[in-house]
Amino acid sequence: MGSVGQSVLEGIIDAIGYPVVFADMGHIIRYMNMPAMKYYGEEKGWGNLTGKSLLDCHNPESVKKIKQTVDRFASGGGEEFEQINKKGQRVYITPVRDSSGNLIGYFERREFVSPA
Repeated sequence: MGSVGQSVLEGIIDAIGYPVVFADMGHIIRYMNMPAMKYYGEEKGWGNLTGKSLLDCHNPESVKKIKQTVDRFASGGGEEFEQINKKGQRVYITPVRDSSGNLIGYFERREFVSPA
């Protein structure tokens, strides 16, 4: 498979219908897809969070859970279901590894679930 350009990869991630926020191992937000920019920036009024700590966007209990989850990722763990929040959104945290398998960060995604 040939090299895929960054704009193609960003286009693919932007096409995902739910917010995706990627943070590095220092918990700094490095990328937000377009649905995340709309959800956090426009709907919540927080603006572009790129360059800010993901941990600053969460309450102390969530910060604890995120750190524990990232520790499990460092031990080889995979995607984890975090919670169904008050809005009925399913929240997941997924590890991101480089081509050598080293953990380089994680992303949080929210699935907006319609009531049955």
